Amino acid sequence: MRPELLNPLFAEVEALKGVGPNVAKALARLGIARALDLAFHLPTGTIERVRAGAADASLLGRIVILDVTPFEVRSGTGRAPTRIYAADSSGNTITLTFFNNPGWARKQLPLNESRVVAGRLDQFGSEWQIVHPEVVAPGEADAFAIREPVYPLTEGIANKRMRELALLALERAPDLDEWIEPSLLARQCWPRWRAALAEAHREPGEARRRLAYDELFANQLALLLLRQSSRRRRTRSLQGDGSITGRLKLPHELTGAQRRVVEEIRGDMAQTAPMLRLLQGDVGSGKTLVALLAMLTAVEAGAQAALLAPIEILARQHLATLQAQCAPLGVNVAILTGREKGRAREATLMGLADGSIHILVGTHAIFQQKVTYKSLGLAVIDEQHRFGVSQRLLLTSKAEHPPHLLAMTATPIPRTLTLTHYGEMDVSRIDEMPPGRTPVETRVVSDQKLAEVIAGLGRHIDAGGQAYWVCPLVEENEAVDAAAAEERAAILGARFGAERIGLVHGRMKGPDKDAVMAAFARSDLAVLVATTVIEVGVDVPNSTLMVVEGAERFGLAQLHQLRGRVGRGAALSRCILLRGDKLNDTSRARLALMRETNDGFRIAEEDLKLRGPGEILGTRQSGEQAFRLAAPEDVADLAPLANADAQLLLDRDGGLDSPRGQAARTCLYLFERDQAVALLRSG
Repeated sequence: MRPELLNPLFAEVEALKGVGPNVAKALARLGIARALDLAFHLPTGTIERVRAGAADASLLGRIVILDVTPFEVRSGTGRAPTRIYAADSSGNTITLTFFNNPGWARKQLPLNESRVVAGRLDQFGSEWQIVHPEVVAPGEADAFAIREPVYPLTEGIANKRMRELALLALERAPDLDEWIEPSLLARQCWPRWRAALAEAHREPGEARRRLAYDELFANQLALLLLRQSSRRRRTRSLQGDGSITGRLKLPHELTGAQRRVVEEIRGDMAQTAPMLRLLQGDVGSGKTLVALLAMLTAVEAGAQAALLAPIEILARQHLATLQAQCAPLGVNVAILTGREKGRAREATLMGLADGSIHILVGTHAIFQQKVTYKSLGLAVIDEQHRFGVSQRLLLTSKAEHPPHLLAMTATPIPRTLTLTHYGEMDVSRIDEMPPGRTPVETRVVSDQKLAEVIAGLGRHIDAGGQAYWVCPLVEENEAVDAAAAEERAAILGARFGAERIGLVHGRMKGPDKDAVMAAFARSDLAVLVATTVIEVGVDVPNSTLMVVEGAERFGLAQLHQLRGRVGRGAALSRCILLRGDKLNDTSRARLALMRETNDGFRIAEEDLKLRGPGEILGTRQSGEQAFRLAAPEDVADLAPLANADAQLLLDRDGGLDSPRGQAARTCLYLFERDQAVALLRSG
């Protein structure tokens, strides 16, 4: 159970004084539902004000607090603003300008009565002016703080109100026992947790860094507890005899990196502690072949294997690949997705239950309640970053003994993110490409040259080539993005013939998408127009041209994944990144790096700096909780420190039953590391 002293922080915001339904609704738009969310809703900067006796040229551009007396009003007509002229204590004239609500302005600034105003002093022509100043009566000047924290806001809540609400939430924060190792706390000169929280609401800085560390410490401790729990469990040792893997016809000799990773996986599977390993490999590095060898090893040992894919297109592609390789070996491969119905579905379920199906490929359907296995020994999760910890645990619950688990991702993940998101796993990297792969040539082209790109596409397909055309992310709305793709497909169809152009997008039904993809794979279509639904998995070696429209709207990792759809064979492949003219510095840097390198791991490190972990890992889609206090630079800097501190707690300082461990339990609940909390509840 959550410690009682935390309960006030977990109260709904309506429990705070003055928070009614309208304020609660506005807060909800910022993801704030409880007092805890308000306490962790930290300011992003501060406003500096200057209390001045009178206006002065040296104060231009600064936010000032001035005593003034209004003496004239000039009402605007049409879109013209209302101007109220006022004199400061030295007789200088200050123009107070209002672009809306002139009635409020006149009421707040009555002629010939003293008022205190605050706002940015600027020069407009020969006048000094303040646009939309804040106004109070002379006795209320203290309402203007010289230094005021600035919060992220939403419509209906002003900064002052947000500050008041944050302070109400802070009153509910208890003084907690310390969970940071004492010598580390002293070295960093950090305040205690509650003091740090209060200070972070006054001024962003070192106090916020302490809170970011706390969040990372909870993250690392939770992952280590999951790892510890996994290692305590026992499962079947799966040791192959080579009777099946020895007969597998390989497309090429394994690279050194593939051989190393295969041995690491086989070593894990031979243990009675269930394997929990993450396999990272760039696009086209040969992860699927490694996974196949692992699954065949499980079959050799008398067990079944399951391969979980994030989308149906990818699951069916895996099925075709595995069936072609496994049929000569007498290994039965089947598929289970939401599309399988009736007798075909029942036959698959029976085959899993009686063991006649050796390898199952599928989407989320493979861990539904009705799916039972005779002897599930190995679970492989493809595109791991699209699934959460809870989904991994659900899959592993499908066996009498927890199966060995191999998670794969083609999204290269920076080392610090591997630590913070997959710290409970052992990690293998395939950092070598198979022979015969030619690097993709990347060009960045202005969309002003769209006609030239389309003409080049025509020459490419007339020569027998195939191409992808990826449409831009118009907005985070599948309907709008699908409409943009449909429009582009119609334009290209009018130019090259509608029968040569295919279209796939996220709003299409699974069978329709599969039919288009199959036609493209058979070379019945010359161009596949798509949204980012083709980002993962699609493999058509004859397609050697990729056009990405609106490339500046995509993140680096996503562009790299899209580029990976070409360059699947020995022929030279090209990727054309069509960009708009309004580029910021980040977009320029992103596109320049894409042109410069094909190294996915380097691209991932840069993407972390530019965009943050949520974008790279797709955590906004997978439901995994992103960090709310730890910024990307905090993750890179503090995660290794937090990992070492959590290790010390478990290995040297008595674990969770020690005094520091009891405090650490509170930290886990405070930062809602639910999987670790579930372990604590189950003992």
